[in-house]
Amino acid sequence: MTRLRVAACQLNPVVGDLEGNVGRVLTALATAESAGADIAVFPELAITGYPPEDLLLKPQFVEDNLSALEELASHTGRCAAVVGFVDRQRDLHNAAAVCAHGAVQGRYHKRVLPNYGVFDEQRYFTAGSPMESLFLIGGVRCGVSICEDVWSPTGPMAEQAAGGAEVVVNLNASPYHAGRTNERERMLGTRAADASCALVYVNQVGGQDELVFDGASMVFDG
Repeated sequence: MTRLRVAACQLNPVVGDLEGNVGRVLTALATAESAGADIAVFPELAITGYPPEDLLLKPQFVEDNLSALEELASHTGRCAAVVGFVDRQRDLHNAAAVCAHGAVQGRYHKRVLPNYGVFDEQRYFTAGSPMESLFLIGGVRCGVSICEDVWSPTGPMAEQAAGGAEVVVNLNASPYHAGRTNERERMLGTRAADASCALVYVNQVGGQDELVFDGASMVFDG
């Protein structure tokens, strides 16, 4: 397997601060690239902040988020940035973009939308359908997924591994509760072993309203 240097960028995005969040991503990306990273992975919805909630009902906010993504992508170079944003096609999607060499190289739509407890994603987003989600980065076939997409042993990660992924990167905005880190570690380790595929889990840090995000990003071999 070709060596791939990955930067797990645990940021603290501010909900609604599109310009500031892009600046945070670009600062971290520059640090990652100077350290020799081939890919820098950022949290779920890093451009809008999580959870954006009813900001998503404002068409101009969604449009501005898309413009922010293009601005971010224009500053990328050799080191690929995988960053969360809101995509708009016919419907809205919780999405990830792979950006490199000054442009958006590909997109992925979250397929498993949580709708329990503090999560209300089905109110705003449409679940993604199976789509091309493997990208060649640094000579390595990488799959992209978002949060609960990796929870199921038969979900998108398994499909990506079966399709030849050597590494799957997973973008998260996962809140903390007691025992959560151990729960994640057990589940994610099992998924990586099941798929015989390396897994990079990146979570945000900080807080938004009543939610506290603990980071605790992890990497698992397959």
